[in-house]
Amino acid sequence: MMMVSIGIGVVVAVALITVVSVLTGGKVTAGGSPHANSALVGTRAADFTLPGLHGGTVSAPYAHHHPTVLLFFASWCPPCKGEVPRVSAYLRAHPPAGVSVVGVDSNDQVAAATGFVARAGFPDPVAVDANGTMASGDFGFATLPETVFVSASGVVRGVHFGAISNVALARGIAALTH
Repeated sequence: MMMVSIGIGVVVAVALITVVSVLTGGKVTAGGSPHANSALVGTRAADFTLPGLHGGTVSAPYAHHHPTVLLFFASWCPPCKGEVPRVSAYLRAHPPAGVSVVGVDSNDQVAAATGFVARAGFPDPVAVDANGTMASGDFGFATLPETVFVSASGVVRGVHFGAISNVALARGIAALTH
């Protein structure tokens, strides 16, 4: 009897999520392709200049006509703890020629972020979005991690919600160079 109640609860929850998504103009999709449905796709990405995790400032490379991958993460984020070291290793093994990669540590403590980035081996630059203003305000993200693919002209070409696989990252990078 309890299993039937749980099953009914799951069905009701999925139905409610679908109805709310449709009523608010969203699309319900399965999976997490780098070109997942997002209101950001096709819009101009907000330019930014933020403090760099290791000093100086970090500005939006696409503001200077460089295709860019923005990887939003934080040291306190459980999925980020698996994603960032794996993505770091991938980027060291497969440097994306002609595409800038910027980490955006969001809503985090600088000391925690510095240690996390060092342990993960994430390449510079890493921007510090201390209050989450860029992630939640400019890009509208409610959770982390998130990945945004931005063309050289500053237009968002894809958004990947959640931890990104190496395959999805490679596809998103390739799409920026074609």
